[in-house]
Formats: sequence, C-alpha cells, structure tokens
Amino acid sequence: MKCPACQHNGTRVVDSRPIDEMKSIRRRRECEACGYRFTTFEKVEEMPLIVVKKDGSREEFSREKVLRGLIRACEKRPVSLDRLEEVVFDIEKELRRSGNPEVKSEEVGELVMNRLADIDEVAYVRFASVYRQFKDITVFIDELKELLDRNPGDKDSK
Repeated sequence: MKCPACQHNGTRVVDSRPIDEMKSIRRRRECEACGYRFTTFEKVEEMPLIVVKKDGSREEFSREKVLRGLIRACEKRPVSLDRLEEVVFDIEKELRRSGNPEVKSEEVGELVMNRLADIDEVAYVRFASVYRQFKDITVFIDELKELLDRNPGDKDSK
C-alpha cells in the first residue's frame, strides 16, 4: 500500500482490530520509508441484492423495509424486536446464499410468511392478509386451513 505522505510503496501493519460487529478490520499502518502512520479499513464487498417487484421495477433489498413489515404484523404480540431482527438477518442470509443477485418480491414475501408461521400465528395471518391481498373470506379461510394443517399440534392447545 502506498504511503499517503511520501507515496512510498511499502508499509507495515502496526495494529489490526475488528470493527462493525466483525464485518470490517481497522488497520494502523506505518510507512517503511518516512515512518508516517495512517489508518486503513478493510471489509468484504457485498454485491447488492436486487428485489424485482410485481410490476417489474427493481429496488435494492432493504432490511429496514422487511423489519417494518414484521413489526407491523407483530404489533401487540409477544414477539421481541431481537427475534424479528434475527428473522430479517436469516432471510437476507438465505437470499444471498442462493447466489442470485436478483430475487422476486414474492420470494421475499414467502420467506417472511414461513418464518412468521413458526413464530406467531396471529402475526402470520396479519401479514398474509396484506401480502396475499385476500379478495374474499373464502381465500382467507383457505389460508387459515393451510396454517392449521402446517401446525396440527397447535389446534388442541388453543
């Protein structure tokens, strides 16, 4: 690495430490020629994850947007913010692991619904009613039946 003071092409690392929740490394460097010390930062370059919406438009994946939807669905429910943030992290990780830089909004919605079904059934139904845009009560009832079939042991306990 070039020294910013004298442009010499040789520096040594004096100190390294992780920052930003272990996502970056801060390095203190010293020029071998003039002794000038400076700081550099190193982090993994992530490819942007693009969400293709139903109308064909594209936008960058937003953890905050997914978290807002989860918070809205879980309003007045016994689900912690930490748990919801964990869900968002898992969803993003799964989408990135697929290796595809573009994902359909439907795929994101299905991942959210699958996680919510395991966390809180009321929140699941709330999210599904908005996400699936139920046209009438029969579609809503079908969704409830699917949820009951998914969690057969829960019918008797509630």
